[in-house]
Amino acid sequence: MSEATTSQEGKTYPPDSELSKTANVRPEMLEQDLQEFWSEQAKDKISWFEPFDTVLDWNLPYAKWFVGGKLNACYNCVDRHVENGKGDKVALHVVPDDGPDSSEARDITFSQLQEQVVKFANGLKKLGVGKGVPVGIYMQMIPEAVVAMLACARLGAPHTVVFGGFSGKAVAERCNDLECKVLITQDESMRGGKAGAQKTNADEGLDAGPTTVEKVVVVKRSGADIPMGDRDVYLDDLTSDVSGDASDCPCEPMESEDLLFLLYTSGSTGKPKGVVHTTGGYLVGTATTHNLVFDVKDDSVYWCAADIGWITGHSYIVYGPLANGCTSVLFEGVPGYPDKDVWWRTIDKYGVTILYTSPTAIKSHMKAGEQHIEGHDLSSIKILGSVGEPINPDVWEWYREHVGGGKAPIMDTWWQTETGHILITPLPGITTMKPGMAQQPFPGVRPEIRDDEGNQLGVEQTGNLVLTQPWPGMMRTLYNDDQRFKDTYWSKYSDAYFAGDGAKYDADGDIQLMGRIDDVVNVSGHRLSTFEVESALVEHADVAEAAVAARKDDDTGQAIVAFVSLKGDKEGTEELEQALREQVAQSIGKLARPATVIFASDLPKTRSGKIMRRLLKNLAEGEELGDTSTLVDPTVVEEMQKQMNS
Repeated sequence: MSEATTSQEGKTYPPDSELSKTANVRPEMLEQDLQEFWSEQAKDKISWFEPFDTVLDWNLPYAKWFVGGKLNACYNCVDRHVENGKGDKVALHVVPDDGPDSSEARDITFSQLQEQVVKFANGLKKLGVGKGVPVGIYMQMIPEAVVAMLACARLGAPHTVVFGGFSGKAVAERCNDLECKVLITQDESMRGGKAGAQKTNADEGLDAGPTTVEKVVVVKRSGADIPMGDRDVYLDDLTSDVSGDASDCPCEPMESEDLLFLLYTSGSTGKPKGVVHTTGGYLVGTATTHNLVFDVKDDSVYWCAADIGWITGHSYIVYGPLANGCTSVLFEGVPGYPDKDVWWRTIDKYGVTILYTSPTAIKSHMKAGEQHIEGHDLSSIKILGSVGEPINPDVWEWYREHVGGGKAPIMDTWWQTETGHILITPLPGITTMKPGMAQQPFPGVRPEIRDDEGNQLGVEQTGNLVLTQPWPGMMRTLYNDDQRFKDTYWSKYSDAYFAGDGAKYDADGDIQLMGRIDDVVNVSGHRLSTFEVESALVEHADVAEAAVAARKDDDTGQAIVAFVSLKGDKEGTEELEQALREQVAQSIGKLARPATVIFASDLPKTRSGKIMRRLLKNLAEGEELGDTSTLVDPTVVEEMQKQMNS
């Protein structure tokens, strides 16, 4: 066990000497040349139908990785493990909504996974799905969601997964943007003991306007009696007469730069951005980071407690772990249901060795109390991970002490939907850990912290995090919006990727992330655009104008505060506040509902008519307002402040 020491910055935890001896990551990797490192990893971690001849073709801001290589993501995640004699190894421990002791809990081996994927793929082929035919997926955390992604990858059909908590409108928008011909969903969702109208939500979105979706494949989760129309087909019926033999549906050879999936992420303005991820670089990046950051061994049992609707689920539930032939936990439910010890029972039952989750989830367990851990054996835990938002040092310490037995190192990871995989993180057996800090770049990654003029900043100076050289899993562009790709990520600095996050160095040169610096709110690790929430609010007939800011929240990291001015003589009431929150839930999803709604006669504006968002942020955080002299009507801010304080 490594003992904590104290530096000027606070506690530090040196690497465990035993872990250092066996760690997958080697110190010399940190010194390798960019192309040398990634070439070595690509050959070691991935099976290629045809070898690549060029590691990197870089023409800023456009990267092509492993050019000339041909591969298939599904083959790497499933078939090759079966061919290598690991067919009987458990791929997924499936934990349903009511916990690991449920009669519905089951294991899926790699051989069983292969059969399910092949049958699903053969079913999709009956609907005309093949290479280059886009498919939408709108599902919760059930195994068929993973199978659907892999079936698409097997056929060379690009997929876009829409978070199961989003509205039908969000589903339709994303499917139409990618021109999906097929949508895969489920009859109902099961979350926290409650059934959700998944298929009905999808129908409402698709029926609201023109849609490219011609067929909807429905997975039976609850078995509820739901409306089924001419475009709908149950998965069971679609696959009742198809083969599950891999030889009857071989994996489609894909060029390294062929599209694997789109994932939509919130932007500070405009519609959600369709982030383009291609096959070769993304798969190499996710498999490599999963293996080295979490020190994955043949007998590892890995649990990423995220959702496949987000990039964390894509990279570290599906593609990374399965490419590494790793046994994973697939958890359908929510923390605290059916009881507050469900996570700890899950770890105990399956002997989980690696847990990767968000600070928000950890805080919910802290609030519940460590007494719920007592009586459960968590000694199997060897590595812990954190993702989605910066983790507070006190939360970090609780996580290590009570979940990690006071010894497990914590991989506090920084990355984004756009980056595809982890870029800044401690490394097991190498890094002296500092609570609440991502610390060091992954091998082959080159970050800098700069001011707005492009100057590199020194110790304890907060600035803009940028990346100065390419990495394999990086987004290739924004779908059908190349100019926005360049404007958003590559225009602030001519020579670097601008991440949109603030960061600073400590005295040792370690990096601490400070959160978003643009108009994106991070609620429970989920990025939401203030523009999207504002647009949803003004859809209400009584709303004249709306602006959104974030405030710190102990449970969710950030919470949304909405400032709303109403039309005519309309008055802000509790009933209207609830109606507006529901309006946002219907338009975007429940997770986007404002925690607080402040009504005012107007929004704080400069004489040029621009909303002074700095003041709204200060109001939301309860900070000093500063100079309000440039406002047309300073009394508006006083009116809002009274409501915030009441």
